[in-house]
Amino acid sequence: MDPASAPSLHELPLFRGAAHACPYLPGRTATDLWLIEPRIDAAGYQTLMNRGFRRSGRVFYRPQCDGCRECVPIRVPVAEFAASRSQRRAARRNEDLSVQIGRPQLDDERYLVYKAFQEVRHGGGMGIDRQDFARFLYDSPIETIEFTYRLGPRLIGVGIVDACPACLSSVYFYFDPEFERRSPGVFSALCEIEHCRHLGLPWWYIGLYVRDCREMNYKAQYRPHELLGADGIWRRPE
Repeated sequence: MDPASAPSLHELPLFRGAAHACPYLPGRTATDLWLIEPRIDAAGYQTLMNRGFRRSGRVFYRPQCDGCRECVPIRVPVAEFAASRSQRRAARRNEDLSVQIGRPQLDDERYLVYKAFQEVRHGGGMGIDRQDFARFLYDSPIETIEFTYRLGPRLIGVGIVDACPACLSSVYFYFDPEFERRSPGVFSALCEIEHCRHLGLPWWYIGLYVRDCREMNYKAQYRPHELLGADGIWRRPE
C-alpha cells in the first residue's frame, strides 16, 4: 500500500477498547483504539505509526486515554545517531556474540528464553502461554525480521523487528535473564540501528515513550530522537 493512498483513519474500521488499568502509570485507567485491518502492509503500517499506532500480532492499536497524553511515539534519525559512552561499553561487552538476521522462527529454544524472561521481568504478567507467545510476536501481517544473539551455540536474546519502506520498527526484545549484566537490550538496539544504516533506512522507530515509566523512558537515551506531537508532527524535544 502506497502511504499516499492509504485510507484515512475515518475510513478504517476503528473501535475503542474497554477501559483497563494503565500498564505504565500506576493508578491510572487506559483505553486504546484498535484496528484489525487485513489490507495494511508495511508501507501502510509506516503511515499508521506516523499517526501514533503500534502493532501487536495482527492488530494495530493507539493509546486513546481521556485527559492523558503520556504515551508518545518516539523515533531516531539513523544518520545522526551517536552512541553514548555507556552504550559503547555495552557494545564492547557483547563483542563475542554472533548476530543473525532472518525470518522469524518459533521453536522450543526461543520459547524457553521468552518464558524465563517473562518470569523474571514481569512475573508472567504479559503471558507465558506458548500460543499467546506465537500470536504476540510470530503472527505478523507485514514483513517482519528476527535478530538472534548467541554466545557460542547458546541463544541469549531475540529481537523482533518490522521492516517498513523508510524504517525498522522495534517490536520486542527478550533475553535470557542470566545475561542481564551484559546489557543485551542496549546491544540489540545498536544492532538494529546499524542494520538501518546498512539498508539505507533513515529512521529507527522504538514504539512508545512514557516519561514517568522506568520500563519505557530508557528510550530517550538514544539520541538524537524525535517525539510525535498531538498535531501529528515529529519534533525533537527541547
